Amino acid sequence: MNELNLETSPYLLQHANNPIHWKAWNHRSLAKAQEENKLIIVSIGYSACHWCHVMEHESFEDEEVAKVMNRHFVSIKVDREERPDVDATYMKAVQLMTGQGGWPMNAVLLPDGRPVWGGTYFRKNNWMDALNQLQDIYASEPEKMADYAEKLMEGIQHTGLVMPNDEGEIPDPANIKPLVEKWAKSFDHEFGGYARAPKFMLPNNYLFLQRYGYQTRSQDILEYTDVTLTRMAWGGLFDTIGGGFSRYSVDMKWHVPHFEKMLYDNGQLMSLYAEAYKRTKNPLYKEVIEKTLFFIKSELTDENGAFYSALDADSTDLHGHLEEGAFYAWEKQELKDLLEEEFDLFASVYNINEYGYWEDGKFVLIQNETPEAQATRAGITTDALREKKSEWGKLLYEAREHRAKPRLDDKILTSWNAVMLKGYADAYKALGDEEYLTAARNNAVFISGKMWHSDGHLWRTYKNGTAKIKGFLEDYAHTADGFITLYEATLEEKWLFYAKQLTDYCLENFYDEKLQFFAYTSKKEEQLIAPHYETEDNVIPASNSVMGNVLYKLSLLFHNTYYERIALQMLYRIVPGLDYPSAFSNWLNLWLELSAQNRELAVCGESAAEAIKEINSHYLPHVIIAGCVEESVVPFLENRFAKDNLMFYVCRNNACNLPQSSLQDTLKELKSL
Repeated sequence: MNELNLETSPYLLQHANNPIHWKAWNHRSLAKAQEENKLIIVSIGYSACHWCHVMEHESFEDEEVAKVMNRHFVSIKVDREERPDVDATYMKAVQLMTGQGGWPMNAVLLPDGRPVWGGTYFRKNNWMDALNQLQDIYASEPEKMADYAEKLMEGIQHTGLVMPNDEGEIPDPANIKPLVEKWAKSFDHEFGGYARAPKFMLPNNYLFLQRYGYQTRSQDILEYTDVTLTRMAWGGLFDTIGGGFSRYSVDMKWHVPHFEKMLYDNGQLMSLYAEAYKRTKNPLYKEVIEKTLFFIKSELTDENGAFYSALDADSTDLHGHLEEGAFYAWEKQELKDLLEEEFDLFASVYNINEYGYWEDGKFVLIQNETPEAQATRAGITTDALREKKSEWGKLLYEAREHRAKPRLDDKILTSWNAVMLKGYADAYKALGDEEYLTAARNNAVFISGKMWHSDGHLWRTYKNGTAKIKGFLEDYAHTADGFITLYEATLEEKWLFYAKQLTDYCLENFYDEKLQFFAYTSKKEEQLIAPHYETEDNVIPASNSVMGNVLYKLSLLFHNTYYERIALQMLYRIVPGLDYPSAFSNWLNLWLELSAQNRELAVCGESAAEAIKEINSHYLPHVIIAGCVEESVVPFLENRFAKDNLMFYVCRNNACNLPQSSLQDTLKELKSL
């Protein structure tokens, strides 16, 4: 029988009424396969995945398919967001077998869990044919499958591993330049991003490139970054009506997205646009921040301060059918009816024309000019156009609220919450809006109170008042990173010490002394068929690269040479294999920390919080900021507090200049690269 009704994951519950005898990934399900000597089907997806829904409708709701799967296989459904360890392990296998990956991801395993076949989306007949053939082979030539599984396991165990090497000096960060020059050959200078489709946003790439361009005075890199951020904000990828970004664009100009909205994308993009706003004071970037945080507040925030995971790509259309993008797209007549005499101007601004046409008589809003150019062409002032855009946005938002909304994935994931916590804290630094700081604090209180067990471990997921599944490295790394950012915004030292506590837990339970990286899964927990070490940055930075940056920052603030050694040893081993920088941008950020331009800043005094608020509003990516409003036990701040005085200490690798009392002089010194 189908056992998914016992689960809390929205994705698994979507499949609870399938005729397939689905089970969840657990010891009982795996033991059943071995006891009955049956092949295992593991089918992995997530709730907002469009093609997962398609394969469910075509195959997993079909009685004929169910007969094949139920007769010969133990079928296990996995929510990749709940169990990223299972997803990563079998995705390696599918990529080795087929040369590509994606979701839904489907694999067939021997009863002991070793994979023998797999792929992504399959049509019904292809899926049934493959399963029947695999069962025939297993029944007649099981040794053939076992031999193949053994060879595949060798590949899985070595995929992504960086082999140990001797300790040595990390090359000077000046060596980043040829890597960026090589990287730049793939840039799309017209629309931003990379010169290919589909286009993923990869926020960490642009956080690094912006910092690199600033520190090296590479105007071309900064211009490219701004083109990317502007075009993403102008495109249909960004929901200018309700706020928030979709996961990726299917075309080159960021026009038509794959419409699901993921928490982790929007959290990272808040940090990116916040940093860009501090550098440029571009009002478009402020608009993006404000609209996106409105979306998070109104659609993805629980009353306890936690954040939900995603909105689906699909929603119900006027005919009651689930359709991708139905909630977001517009028909011309509908817009004419809403906007009346202002339709022509709206159509000119948002390209209700061939440029903005999507399909089936529908348009996805996209801009391709600056507000100044749009206003000039319309014969009105830029301020007047901005006011009209605001009015149009409210009008369309109200109309859209009457549509059926996309389905919500309301599970709460620790790492994704920490990414959004960091996004809120970074937005507060940039804009100074206390509402953003309140949201960041509320989320930090939720994580520390509900997702952190008294024995030291984090939980991975939370739903219906219950936390479950032991956390993975990404949960600890992103939470520590988020807590450090909250400390930087508030000078509340408990968040800094919480980050240190989580880091120490990782060193004890995740760090592999032999390989000199952190394993994805704690040594205390269930071990899969092969260990996983996440080192390449993707749509979310790799958990090891996040840990590297966290360790380096904490090493300076706590004068901890062990932290520094672990961080730099990981970087030392990564640098020789840095042949495609887009997959290592967070490591490049760590490498750039070693630049002679880098500084640490201590701000100490009863009014330090006010001074920090001003400092945080400036773009200073090369400065690690700390401070205290009373005596501190943080080693970097010890003996630097003086009552009735506000002192600024500018340091380089903990060697500090004489303190000064002028905020403006301090900022001037920090900006003189």
